[in-house]
Amino acid sequence: MVYRPRGRKFYLVEFQSHGRRIRKRTKATVLREAKAIEAAIRVELERGHYGILAPKPAPTLARFLGDDFLPFTESTFRGVKPNTADYYQQGVRLLLSSALTNLALDTITDRDAGRFIAANSRRSPSTINKGLRTLRRALNLAAEWGKLEKRPKITLARGERQRDRVLTREDAQVYLAACPEPWRDVATLMLSTGMRPGECQVLRWESVLLDSEGGMVQIVDGKSRAARRTCR
Repeated sequence: MVYRPRGRKFYLVEFQSHGRRIRKRTKATVLREAKAIEAAIRVELERGHYGILAPKPAPTLARFLGDDFLPFTESTFRGVKPNTADYYQQGVRLLLSSALTNLALDTITDRDAGRFIAANSRRSPSTINKGLRTLRRALNLAAEWGKLEKRPKITLARGERQRDRVLTREDAQVYLAACPEPWRDVATLMLSTGMRPGECQVLRWESVLLDSEGGMVQIVDGKSRAARRTCR
């Protein structure tokens, strides 16, 4: 049997061989490829090559961050969201200077995250959480890419200061009056629709629809389903 669990990227194969239940992830995202992998596994087992079932050792955190995670964040965010790329780069530096660096990915748990918090207690909670958010994102990607069977829960440090401020209409008018172009148009769009700066930066005309009621803007890219939305 070849199937893909709900919410998972890769297909799994499951069958009986010599009275033994075999269940293995294929690392294939296409059904045809997954079936070919299942056939290859069956052939090797019939030949007595049971080593094919042995999982490959997970890479260390340091190796995964250097070989996979940093190249991904640089290519994904550097051109369109440089602040995000810088954030993850700083988070990687924190992780590489910690005791986590030489741990295999599949051995990292929330307890290790707690030790990271304790070891960095002299730092601010926001700095500590920069490292932990980077760790959480890295482990999630490792699971998506088939390098990790299960993504662990990572608890953030408490006490991070929130710097939200709600502008009044008067504040907004004063800001817009003092804001030069083209930033005035960008600020007007953000205040009217709730769009983020990065979303305004990559906005294209094909995502803008004007009508008799004013129109709407479609946000087609975002980290979550809620981030991909339509603004009026």
